[in-house]
Amino acid sequence: MSDDLEIDLDDLKRRMDGAMSALRTEFASLRTGRGSASMLDPVMVEAYGQMTPVNQVGTVNVPEPRMVTINVWDKSMVGKVEKAIRESGLGINPQLNGTIIMLPIPELNEERRRELTRVAAQYAEHARVAVRNLRRDGMDQVKKAKAAGMSEDEQKLWSEEIQELTDKYIGLVDQTLEAKQAEIMQV
Repeated sequence: MSDDLEIDLDDLKRRMDGAMSALRTEFASLRTGRGSASMLDPVMVEAYGQMTPVNQVGTVNVPEPRMVTINVWDKSMVGKVEKAIRESGLGINPQLNGTIIMLPIPELNEERRRELTRVAAQYAEHARVAVRNLRRDGMDQVKKAKAAGMSEDEQKLWSEEIQELTDKYIGLVDQTLEAKQAEIMQV
């Protein structure tokens, strides 16, 4: 293969890894009836004149599967953190105990579990679309290289490699989705 006509598979792989990472982050924010520190990642608090993630104003712990606690470092911030959690749309009612905010995770009903599996499926579809867009970018690189003098055999070889990479990542998205849906539906 000509060095000047190389297709950057490492870049495609790195960008597809990024799509998988984004999917895992979105899945971590889905509440499954069990507490996790990552469920508070999207919650922002106004602290000292700027919006700050909750995990930067206190220590987030999961002492038991259905309880998350936040030990707020600055007593003056407790009310702001509580308000941010109430307004976050997580559907959790915080309980105060001094500087510790306790978040009991309510049991999910069947309807809510099904709704969350549909949301997870939407997140997975977004990840599949991102992977397919990256495939298209790779195929565009192959077309440009063909116009620059790449042989038909090399073009076919690169196209097959890009398709294999795409299929691998689509499979990973599907596996991750199945695992998340099983976790959501588990009572």
